[in-house]
Amino acid sequence: MTLVEHVLGNALQRGDKVALVDATTGQRLTYRELAKGAAAAARGLASRGMRPGDVVAIMSHNQPHYALAVYAVLAAGGVVTPVNPALTTGELVKQFVSTGAKVIVSSGQAADKAAEAAHEAGIQHHFVLGDGQLAPQGGPGAARPFSDLLIGEGPPPPLDLDPATALAALPFSSGTTGVSKGVMLTHRNLVANLEQVGVGWKVEEADVLSAALPFFHIYGFTIILNAALRAGATVVTLGRYSLTSYLRMVQDFKVTRALLAPPMVLDLATAREVDDYDLSSLRLASCGAAPLDVEVTLRAERRIGCLIRQGYGMTEASPGTHLVPDDLFDTTPAGSVGLLVPNTDARLVDPVSGQDAGPGEPGELWVRGPQVMAGYLHNPAATAETVVDDGWLRTGDIVRVDENGVFWVVDRLKELIKYKGYQVAPAELESVLLTHPDVLDAAVVGVPHAEGGEAPKAFVVTARALDASELMAWTAERVAPYKKVREIEFIDEIPKSPAGKILRRLLRR
Repeated sequence: MTLVEHVLGNALQRGDKVALVDATTGQRLTYRELAKGAAAAARGLASRGMRPGDVVAIMSHNQPHYALAVYAVLAAGGVVTPVNPALTTGELVKQFVSTGAKVIVSSGQAADKAAEAAHEAGIQHHFVLGDGQLAPQGGPGAARPFSDLLIGEGPPPPLDLDPATALAALPFSSGTTGVSKGVMLTHRNLVANLEQVGVGWKVEEADVLSAALPFFHIYGFTIILNAALRAGATVVTLGRYSLTSYLRMVQDFKVTRALLAPPMVLDLATAREVDDYDLSSLRLASCGAAPLDVEVTLRAERRIGCLIRQGYGMTEASPGTHLVPDDLFDTTPAGSVGLLVPNTDARLVDPVSGQDAGPGEPGELWVRGPQVMAGYLHNPAATAETVVDDGWLRTGDIVRVDENGVFWVVDRLKELIKYKGYQVAPAELESVLLTHPDVLDAAVVGVPHAEGGEAPKAFVVTARALDASELMAWTAERVAPYKKVREIEFIDEIPKSPAGKILRRLLRR
């Protein structure tokens, strides 16, 4: 099946049941409206020349109409590349050009930036969700209301796609090393992962799921949006996270399943205002995107009155490979990432010897299953480094498994920094710093950060004395906000191996 068939196959039968509702605006979409609207917009896209395999960039905060855009593109046979609205214009253009995007769908808030990037990338079609401010008409990137795509009644255009090979999504990930790359996820990858995750996390029609984590992140896309709608549940969207707005959403909409990232768990563990809201509707809470401190987990559990357990995955695995099943929440220790999902193999490989680790010994986690990506877009070399030996995906994380088959992440082989769950590649920030006329050399590492869990710190060698705050501001102008360098230390020399590799472990001391 295609992803849209799998997720919305029973949508019309669910009729007027609310599929998505926005916690701030109150905007709602029923299952019938979602199914009919996606089919109508798919016809509209086809009428404007979109063909199966064409890429559409969706650039928006969480809102009900985000789902409408996703399933319209999929129903027309297109490929969704989700875009973080916080990216700079230059970063947007890079993603649009590398994916060959033919159409942009943006929120009203992001319309001006999307129009500018569309113009630079030479994209002709730009549609805006809702009633946002439209970009000036005429020329590349000129915007039209998304409602212009809603054409008539009936089914979407007929398709002849092979779900095993046809792409459904092109999210971007830095993988285990280097800069951001397009991850090619097929319909089969995503459908398989929904089934795999659904065996353990038994979302039901009566469930209400919180969608504070962005849909442009694979966690929000698969684990929240697609999994909830596949089950016939209700998704409550929150366009911009704040603790009070999140708590109010849980209370007012009677959220039953909380989907969290570590900074949110920290808020729940420490903030006074948690006690001012009724969170008794919560049954279970799951956390992903970055490691979670055990003590923080236990404190948050006491505050919200339900257990919090972690899952594990990566964009290249659609994303889920490990989770704690609902019925094992109370017997699986906090701090672990649980069990392998069905139809998935795992190996722990000694990163030095390249041999499988011995019983009880940690090693780099390799996984294999139907959720593993088709590869990196236009990057066979990076694909060959990441997917090896008959389909094994190298995760770059050092993991151990106990006698009960429970997995624990113990360290990170890869050098990525995870700030609030977002991936930040040191190499990208180092490249930016080295474009400064007075910077001779630079290295970036992750350091503990109270709010983000981990944040970039730069060690910089300069030609003359510089002010650290001014250099941080200069760097911030050239990257998305979550990638900003939070600390700079000036040193005389960057430690490197004889082969020229930065010795980051010496900088972390």
